[in-house]
Amino acid sequence: MDKKQAAKYYSHLKFERNLTDNSVEAYLHDIEKLQKFADNLGKPLEALEQSDIETFLWGLRDVGITPTSQNRILAGIRSYYRFLRLEGELEADPTDCIDSPKLPEHVPTVLTLDEVNRVIAATDPTTCDGQRNRAILETLYSCGLRVSELTELRIGHIFEKEGFIQVFGKGRKERIVPIAESALREIHNYYLFRNELDVKRGFEDYVFLNRFGRKLSRIMVFNIVKRYCQEANVQKEVSPHTFRHTFATHLLEGGANLRAIQMMLGHEQISTTEIYTKVDRQMLREEILTYHPRNKMR
Repeated sequence: MDKKQAAKYYSHLKFERNLTDNSVEAYLHDIEKLQKFADNLGKPLEALEQSDIETFLWGLRDVGITPTSQNRILAGIRSYYRFLRLEGELEADPTDCIDSPKLPEHVPTVLTLDEVNRVIAATDPTTCDGQRNRAILETLYSCGLRVSELTELRIGHIFEKEGFIQVFGKGRKERIVPIAESALREIHNYYLFRNELDVKRGFEDYVFLNRFGRKLSRIMVFNIVKRYCQEANVQKEVSPHTFRHTFATHLLEGGANLRAIQMMLGHEQISTTEIYTKVDRQMLREEILTYHPRNKMR
């Protein structure tokens, strides 16, 4: 790929597909790997055939690249060849008939309703940080947000009367997610403390702020979750994403439609959401009273 082609592909990823800088860098890096392989074959990228790319993928496996990473690299390669077809520089996509490497089944860690309640109860609502953290935990569990979606949540994205929030996920894709009254209540309680902060310019509309008036970092949210799980004596490896898994699993347990869960989580493929059907549900069945225990939307 020459410099002109690389610049066009960069623009395609950045401005047409609206990918993040990290995703763009990863996709370009994937093509660099394939370019080195093609150079060894003495072929340009446009001349590679399906068998060539399969050989490239087998080579990744042979050097110990995990199936998850293989899939990510293949996604980057597919993206490039689809770009070439859009540009009219390729008639057939050599990746069309290539199957993605099978991933080992992984059942995500899920909290019980009792554990969720204990973690939230471990916060101290009489302090600014404590009330903010309670609102964060309620929002993670109520809405199934990714940690980046939580840290980017704006005041203007919350529609209280309608009971929804506006979320911008991967690739800045927008979705609308219901929010529980309990989460809205805790956010309101946090605002009483937040109004006393010296909010720095540019961060006025962010919901969750640190004590210096700037938006929270991802690492800080990880530390918040870890701290309160320890205080609640939760004997599991827990991260903010665990609350997302718990949100989805509890909804499924309550009888929610898998397609609806997919839309709320912002999954492009239903197969991504189907992992929640594999979670052991016996321990949760007696605890789930409705689709979502803390999200009784009326």
